[in-house]
Amino acid sequence: MAELWKSLPSWVRNIVVPVLVLVLAWNIIGFVFGVVGALLSLVIKLLVVVGIAAAVVILVKKAAKS
Repeated sequence: MAELWKSLPSWVRNIVVPVLVLVLAWNIIGFVFGVVGALLSLVIKLLVVVGIAAAVVILVKKAAKS
């Protein structure tokens, strides 16, 4: 690997490789935030549905008593 690194021109080592690393890191970070955001969105939607269902159950029980 060191031989390959040394055989690259200096402009490739100093410019192209860091840019590729930054692009790859940006894509990985974007993927992680996308997955976390999707999971949080799903959890929030589930909590809203459960809350609405609980409110409906409470209202139906109150209506049944009267």
